[in-house]
Amino acid sequence: MSRERSIVISQDDFTRLHSLRGHAHLAKELKRAVVVEPNRVPKDVVAMNSRVRYEDGSTGEIRDVTIVFPKEADSSKNRLSVLSTVGTALLGLAVGDSILWPFPDGSTRRLRVLRLKG
Repeated sequence: MSRERSIVISQDDFTRLHSLRGHAHLAKELKRAVVVEPNRVPKDVVAMNSRVRYEDGSTGEIRDVTIVFPKEADSSKNRLSVLSTVGTALLGLAVGDSILWPFPDGSTRRLRVLRLKG
């Protein structure tokens, strides 16, 4: 299920993420992205290396993760690949935003960004 509004991504992140566009969901998100200079990304928007607290509305679970490039992913440190289901879904959302997103098990879940952590 795709989101209806655009997402905001820095030019630097867009350039690096473009090389991963073989991932279908990420490719769709990049097509709808508003690409801006790094200093123009709002402070409340999930970018690469953002520490994010989000809620899975289907389960009520709240998690803290950092969105990273695939080589930097480490589940023991809550470092989530941007190519993971949740990583792709959260990228570009602002605090307070939520999204309905398809999961590999066939379910659709609502994820909501609660806050970014410094």
